[in-house]
Amino acid sequence: MKRLADKVAIITGGARGIGLATATLFAAEGAHVVIWDINEALGYAVVRNLIDEGGSASFQLVNTTQMEKVLLAALHVRDTYGHIDILINNAGITRDASLLKMSPSHWHQVIDVNLTGVFHCTQSVASYMVEQGFGRIISASSVVGIDGNYGQTNYVASKAGVIGMTKVWAKELGPKGITVNAIAPGFIATDMIGSIPEKVIQSVMARTPLGRFGSPEDVANAYLFLASDEASFINGAVLRVDGGISL
Repeated sequence: MKRLADKVAIITGGARGIGLATATLFAAEGAHVVIWDINEALGYAVVRNLIDEGGSASFQLVNTTQMEKVLLAALHVRDTYGHIDILINNAGITRDASLLKMSPSHWHQVIDVNLTGVFHCTQSVASYMVEQGFGRIISASSVVGIDGNYGQTNYVASKAGVIGMTKVWAKELGPKGITVNAIAPGFIATDMIGSIPEKVIQSVMARTPLGRFGSPEDVANAYLFLASDEASFINGAVLRVDGGISL
């Protein structure tokens, strides 16, 4: 029996990186995957590949910072499939700069996507999950949301905020049969790594007991566990997927 058989899973930012790895894994585990992303061409290409591989998938062009569009997209998913079982709040961006150099636009861009977007998506699907008495909501935080990081005031604030919202929602929605958890990835080998200077990369490697960056699949496996029945009594948790860098 596949671990997500007949479940409907929305994955934001599912067209690339960690989101793509998660969509691929969830489809292989029997879920119908709904990708929400702003890259239409890439999103449809991912869906075609998942279907070609025997999975079930669809794409919606969704900017998670726009509440009205998120609400309409969630309604469409519910009306099409009859239920929404899993929400993976994965979409995120970085706009790094030190405090004295960070522009207001870079602050707002990151907060809008990484924090407000998570609020929009969760609020839009939570009512449907409450109606059915079941749901799994998992959001992407980060180890820097716990530990802080130089040059990432906006990103750290957004990821710390995700942890706070996760704990509130776990208390509010737990009695309704919905678990709410977060993952806190460390340094993962995605496109974001390309902007990191080589000396910083080497420093991260040296501080990570496993001696490598994580892969998108490492994070996708954590999402899968928290979305599965095996995690039915895990609620309000923040799971670090960081290779031990925090030790």
